Amino acid sequence: MDELREPRAITRRQLLAGTGAFIVSFSLLGMARGQETPPAAVMPAPAPASPSALPGDLNIDPMLDSWIAIDADNQVTVFTGKAELGQGVKTAILQCAAEELKIDPLTIKLITADTVLSPNEGYTAGSMSMSMSGTAVRNAAAQVRELLIAKAATQLKADPTTLTAQGGQIVGGPQSLTYGALVTGETLHVNAQPTSKLTPTADFTVMGTSLPRVDIPGIVTGAVTYVQDLRPDGMLHGRVVRPPSYTATLADADTASIEKMPGVVKVIRDGSYLAVIAQQEWQAIVAMRTLARSAKWKEQASLPDEAHLPEALKALAVEDGTVADSNTTPTGVVQTFDASYTRPYQMHGSIGPSCALGQLGSDGVTTIYTHTQGVYPDHAAIAQMLGVDQTKVHCIHMQGSGCYGHNQADDAAADAALMARAVPGKPVRVQFMREQEHAWEPYGPGMVTHFTGGVDANGKIAQWDYELWSNSHNSRPGPPGALLSARYLATPFPQDPQVFSITPTGSGDRNSDPLGYSLPQKHVIWHFIKDQPLRQSALRSLGAFFNLFSMESSVDEMARLAGVDPVDFRLTQAADPRGAEVIRRAASSFDWAGWTPVPGRGRGFAFARYENHASYLAIAVEIAVNTDTGTVRLVRANAAIDSGEIVNPNGIRNQTEGGILQSMSWTLYEAVTFDRTRITSIDWQTYPILRFGGVPDSIEVDIVPQPGQPFLGAGEAAQGPTSAAIANAIRDAIGVRLYDLPLTADKVKAALLSVPAVD
Repeated sequence: MDELREPRAITRRQLLAGTGAFIVSFSLLGMARGQETPPAAVMPAPAPASPSALPGDLNIDPMLDSWIAIDADNQVTVFTGKAELGQGVKTAILQCAAEELKIDPLTIKLITADTVLSPNEGYTAGSMSMSMSGTAVRNAAAQVRELLIAKAATQLKADPTTLTAQGGQIVGGPQSLTYGALVTGETLHVNAQPTSKLTPTADFTVMGTSLPRVDIPGIVTGAVTYVQDLRPDGMLHGRVVRPPSYTATLADADTASIEKMPGVVKVIRDGSYLAVIAQQEWQAIVAMRTLARSAKWKEQASLPDEAHLPEALKALAVEDGTVADSNTTPTGVVQTFDASYTRPYQMHGSIGPSCALGQLGSDGVTTIYTHTQGVYPDHAAIAQMLGVDQTKVHCIHMQGSGCYGHNQADDAAADAALMARAVPGKPVRVQFMREQEHAWEPYGPGMVTHFTGGVDANGKIAQWDYELWSNSHNSRPGPPGALLSARYLATPFPQDPQVFSITPTGSGDRNSDPLGYSLPQKHVIWHFIKDQPLRQSALRSLGAFFNLFSMESSVDEMARLAGVDPVDFRLTQAADPRGAEVIRRAASSFDWAGWTPVPGRGRGFAFARYENHASYLAIAVEIAVNTDTGTVRLVRANAAIDSGEIVNPNGIRNQTEGGILQSMSWTLYEAVTFDRTRITSIDWQTYPILRFGGVPDSIEVDIVPQPGQPFLGAGEAAQGPTSAAIANAIRDAIGVRLYDLPLTADKVKAALLSVPAVD
């Protein structure tokens, strides 16, 4: 395996200057093909954006060579600021570039999120990788192709309309020039333009095909793919000792005896921050456990009563804001439905606990390999925590085993930086333990919602009043206080207060505005909770999961009030034709019209457009209820999704299937448990998730083609509708509505017992 290299003080611009080319000659610690090791340096500030709007994230960095580089040997390199988190974005972005450059996607080198080499695209979040970065790369590639054609026309003295790009060459009759021969000086160092000559869908050869994911071979063969796999020469192992609870402070610890243990290189004590560094991994684990036993902490009961969490959340200080208001009074209401819904805290539950690798170089630059979703925000937070200029921190994204949302990837990166500082020159691998991951990750927040709705004499929704109690679902870095260890240093960094902001995409209020339906009246209020008692942040889909659970459960009840089939009820009020189409397709795939009721079985339906501007998704499910135990089994699911122009059908299908399974797990099983002082769900026994035996018999995904339409992103479209569809199916099967997540076997059994016996 290649040794972790000493960082070099060189910028991307220096690499590009003079030749218009980007040449990489060393590898990332033996990593699988597709990601190269960058040197450590400062990312140059992006050039000012053109006054005209540029496609996707080209506005962030409008120079074409910030996205596409070609060297003299005809090697094409593509840069993206988005990270591969298992969603297949590396493959899809390669397809976008290859389609427009007319080359084999597997010949492209792809550089993902890196604070030296990639554009600063912020976080990889919100299902926006394709709509923002994919769009930017595709347009940049198309413009590069046209620049090369224009330059070739000049050199060949030919009409550019007679020239074509193919296989890394510009060809015109018997004459041809390679891309590399055409790229000299500052050829690609030009501003992107607002419009590009994009390849029509009918002419696609790469986009629209199910190109196998480029990262899968390394994963299945055990290659160095995940950050957890890194083992550079001379690497040391770090372990952190977490406090037993959020508010605990360190009173004493026997660090002297730990330093004498076999293999221990360093014990770090800084305020209430404790960590050990050892030569071997097991030595670090033994030292960590011994140090933890010796530590004495001052604790206090600061957590609410878990049994009364909804009441505790509603009792917290709030700031009220109006998400949506039609400024009309409900009229014509003949029947009403009124209900409250609750959601507990829920975990990311990453299968692989978080990990990072850090090294402090002789030039004072701390280089960190991390599975963070935002290398640039993490880079800024870590620099501030270390008290150094941002030029002295270099963050490189690498895939993590079980990484999505704001789990503890950023925390591990911070620990790697602190430990690397303690042993200059040595690479330090920091790996969290299972109980640390479970007890300390930022959870998906607990929420409460209340809905009052009504239907008119025509069987349509006439009243829509919705309230939610939630915070922003976001405490990511930037600020150093978002890094867990930074809060426990002798000079701590407090967490920044939550900021109340209502935006078009939403956060805690995501999808609470029912724009998927045409409604004569609506009123949506967000009771913004400024501070929650448990650590919380972004869990996949943020507030959309629970808002849609609440809202689509309520839509089903209003359909019952109106005496209208749930699918027909939604179709008659769908806000646009694309929404109606996914509703029809999901129902048809399920054979909704051919359903025959069976005792112990139920069907459910739900629909939404994620974030009200991304993918449309509708889903129909069939469940089976064991009436003796209350156990619910999802038998089958049929979904239809419209995510705009299709880049990789299998990628869209995989993301939708994964979202359905994850939502199923949240809906039926998952809840964080705690007492008045500590988190108590610290392993898979105390935090149950969906097991392989619970996977449905079938999941079918119908992808709606939308030639020429913008990319919409598919990663988070399924979570909210799936949860509601399952709840609606349980209601159909047992005749009782359940309002409090998770919908466990015990709750279903209790609901069954509450139904009066029929003589």
